[in-house]
Amino acid sequence: MKSDYQKGGRLFTFFCLYIAQSIPMSFFSTVLPVIMRQQNFSLETIGMLQLLKLPWILKFLWSPVVDRTTYKLNDFKHWIFSSELIYASIIFSVSFLDFKATPCLITGLVILSFVASATQDIVTDSLSVLSFSKKDRSLVNSMQSMGSFAGAMTGGGLLLLLYHKFGWGNLLPFLALFVIIALVPLFFFKGNRGNETVRQKQRKKPAFDDISGFFKQKGIAKQLVFLFLYYAGLIGILAMLKPMLVDYGYDMKEIGVMSGIVGTSIGCLASFGGGFVVRKAGCHISRILFAVCTFATTAYFCLLVSVLPVNTATLHLGITLLWGSYGMSVVVVYTTAMDCVRPGYEGTDFTIQTVITHLSGIVMGACSGKIAAMITYKGLFVVEMCIAATSLIFILFVFKLKAPIEKDETGITE
Repeated sequence: MKSDYQKGGRLFTFFCLYIAQSIPMSFFSTVLPVIMRQQNFSLETIGMLQLLKLPWILKFLWSPVVDRTTYKLNDFKHWIFSSELIYASIIFSVSFLDFKATPCLITGLVILSFVASATQDIVTDSLSVLSFSKKDRSLVNSMQSMGSFAGAMTGGGLLLLLYHKFGWGNLLPFLALFVIIALVPLFFFKGNRGNETVRQKQRKKPAFDDISGFFKQKGIAKQLVFLFLYYAGLIGILAMLKPMLVDYGYDMKEIGVMSGIVGTSIGCLASFGGGFVVRKAGCHISRILFAVCTFATTAYFCLLVSVLPVNTATLHLGITLLWGSYGMSVVVVYTTAMDCVRPGYEGTDFTIQTVITHLSGIVMGACSGKIAAMITYKGLFVVEMCIAATSLIFILFVFKLKAPIEKDETGITE
């Protein structure tokens, strides 16, 4: 009973930590494209907003610093608290600025806030790998993805509606406050001995080996290709969905409901169910099932802009397919990534793998505006369908990777 209580408390803590990092990111990622489109920025410029997430691509560079300085539970806590306080402070400072008057300054501050958020993510991911045994990783991965989607629903849905009513300056201070409040469960996060040693210190060797060693693992190349392709069929549609809704005449409030609330709610539920599918069917079967869903989603969007009538009902169906496929895919990607980490390098190895997915997303997101401007939304969706088909074929006929690291132990005793 005590073990189940401790496990439930840990899952709730990670749920809150992922909400804390994702709400502001989702808000900025949602509201800025809408504002820019309403102010007649080009699709190419809006697509370049994906570069705001550049810190999430470069975070692998400082992830070894985290692994080399986190051995006790309090080490992890100090990193997380410091990163989130910086995150909240920057958000609060942005509330005093006007996007129309100082777009470059706001963009720079948002990037700095994402650096702090990315650092928190490194530490949180490392702690999550160490806090659960292999059989329970699907649970924490569900909490991770559900926390991210719940944060996206709040930041990209509810806060978008509140922004429409209260404005930029009145909303952001409360957003910064929420980031701090979400840290409260971390105060009570502990194992049986409180500040116990979570993992042993690494052997002294060049820091570069911390990163390069991951790529030397047997069979890891197929995992990297899988990570790069798996989301790519969806990211371009996600990046251009809000501008497309603006072009079809939907206002900010309607977009907030359709994409920010309905879409992310579906993603949250799908990730919850996806965790059970991965646990029951295994990673390989889950990869295939979810890749089929991704391909079906891209095909639907092709039909939507060429054959089907574009109305609220058909758009809601497309949004449901889009976020549902994405939500299920996240769980299998995270579970696979946790199975491929080396002992002592959990933060670095998990970060490298998530960076691959972020890199794929940024490339596809940045290119999506250009593709849509050149060959219309229909052309973009055809490209996405081809990418989804390539990913599915790769999984079916090439990818048969067994985790390079088979490890069923946790650093925090239950």
